Amino acid sequence: MRFLNNKDFNYKDLQNILPEDLPELAGEVRQEIIKVVTQNGGHLGSSLGAVDLIIAMLKCFDPVQDRIIFDVGHQSYAYKILTDRFNRFESLRLKDGIAGFPRVNESPCDHFNTGHSSTSISAALGYAKARDLLGEKREVIAFIGDAALINGLALEALNYVRETKTKLIIVLNDNKHSISNRVGGFSTMLARLSANKNYNKLKAAIKEYTSEGVQKKLEAVRDQIKNLVKPENMFDDLDINYWGPFDGHDINSCETIFELAKNYDRPVLLHFMTQKGKGLKEAEQDPTKYHQVAPASSNKAATKSWSEAASSIVEDLAANNSKIVCFTAAMSTGVKLENFRKIFPERFFDVGIAESHMLTMAAGMAAGGLKPWVFIYSTFLQRAMDQLMHDIALQNLPVVLMIDRAGLVGSDGDTHQGLLDVSWGRAVPNLKIYSPCDYNSLNAVINHAAKCTSPIMIRYPRGNLPERAVYKDPDFNFNAVNNIAEGFEWALLGHGVTTHLLLEVRDEAAKLNLPVPAVYDLLRLKPLDDDALNNIFSKFKLVVTAEENYLSGGIGEAIAAKTAGLDVNFKLKLKSFGVPDVCVAHALPEEQRETFGLTVNNIINTCRKIL
Repeated sequence: MRFLNNKDFNYKDLQNILPEDLPELAGEVRQEIIKVVTQNGGHLGSSLGAVDLIIAMLKCFDPVQDRIIFDVGHQSYAYKILTDRFNRFESLRLKDGIAGFPRVNESPCDHFNTGHSSTSISAALGYAKARDLLGEKREVIAFIGDAALINGLALEALNYVRETKTKLIIVLNDNKHSISNRVGGFSTMLARLSANKNYNKLKAAIKEYTSEGVQKKLEAVRDQIKNLVKPENMFDDLDINYWGPFDGHDINSCETIFELAKNYDRPVLLHFMTQKGKGLKEAEQDPTKYHQVAPASSNKAATKSWSEAASSIVEDLAANNSKIVCFTAAMSTGVKLENFRKIFPERFFDVGIAESHMLTMAAGMAAGGLKPWVFIYSTFLQRAMDQLMHDIALQNLPVVLMIDRAGLVGSDGDTHQGLLDVSWGRAVPNLKIYSPCDYNSLNAVINHAAKCTSPIMIRYPRGNLPERAVYKDPDFNFNAVNNIAEGFEWALLGHGVTTHLLLEVRDEAAKLNLPVPAVYDLLRLKPLDDDALNNIFSKFKLVVTAEENYLSGGIGEAIAAKTAGLDVNFKLKLKSFGVPDVCVAHALPEEQRETFGLTVNNIINTCRKIL
């Protein structure tokens, strides 16, 4: 490599590179991203598409002095490479390495933690007003994608820009995709802007004026932009000057636009068109597939994934029930609903990155007589908890929430772990919560949910179905609590993936000549079966729970509460294993389980002392 030939390269070195050499640097940055991400896994397409914009931005702004706030952070890999992290970039998403998203504790160039969509404009407005009130001199830039812009939080922030009476630069990176194709009327508006014939006239006008001096011609440039700017758009109506669209891969032109924006004294939105996956032919042709890639070391198991199994079962139900509809929020690929969309296009709804809207729309459909199934990652359900409570649960509507990626999810880090759905869901009235541990229990619970007239949450983990079948009979008559292995002296209570962990603990106890524990699967987490639990409390000296959820508000805490006041309480010992009150750093899921003691050895050694 000509420019990235040493690990000390950073944004300050950009000033020494000739304008005609910048595309070569961009190519080197892309090759570094491709090399590391295909090895470690991560978000590939978005970061490849944003390389040129980020180079131009770092030539114009000081990332330490100024405040560049990325939205989500999928597109920030080039920024990491060029801001003092090139020497650590090979550790991307690995334990103790750099994170896959911006992190303030990682670099003085990162100013706000991100990972979920549509926070950048709100955070940037906060920074801008703090600057004004403290009398500071710095630029504040919100870097947001077209898909994130449709989310309610981003629209609320745009609506409030005028009220703040502050300068803000919004960089709109328009690659026409979120994770799947961008949807909705907002995308049509952006497409109309992009197709306007005056695009080249606008670029020519800017070049003409900047050649005579930016400062003296700013007002003329503003008037020229207003005269040539595209058809009426919402940004101008919100008193945010709209400039664009521009070619987001023309680094020198992008730099010109950024310099203009620096010297402009009002809020401005800069609209750049980019190609998701640029620089990698496969990613350019299939940006959805290459939005996020798995690590090179990951092996594809022979079994189906939980996501594939869940969507397939619901698809079969929908074939015989015309009232079943499915929802997703820009995650049709992740939750494996592509086939459902193909078979039942009129009953499939991808609302874009708009989780709150999705739950309330599903509630409206349920109230209208349909049976909505909402497929959503556990971490993204956090963005719609009020809608779950206020619009679904309080009205006791038959919405089924398919909670994908529940539990520890690995290298996406603290913003993406699925560790709150049980704790929060337990507090929601009318809501039942199920946690299947294998295909047969997943199938049974989904079929049960299809007949229910109240809201149900079904949580399942990331990854593939386990090879071990806990429930051998596909037509088993499940209970809330199921005894799946007999034992004495102590009982192990798990749900979902931890049921398999506890079966391994039982096997290890037998090898060590310890009392062989009984194992119970908690298939229904809310409401818990008091009679079944009381029977367990009366039979065993030690009851152990294990869960991939926060201990605070989790099932272990619920089990402990059930023992309060019981006659057996004085002789019963309880021990809970789960995730403590910490933010879970990025690492492989098995490394995270090791960290939190969700391992056979830790459970055996801890319980051995208690026994």
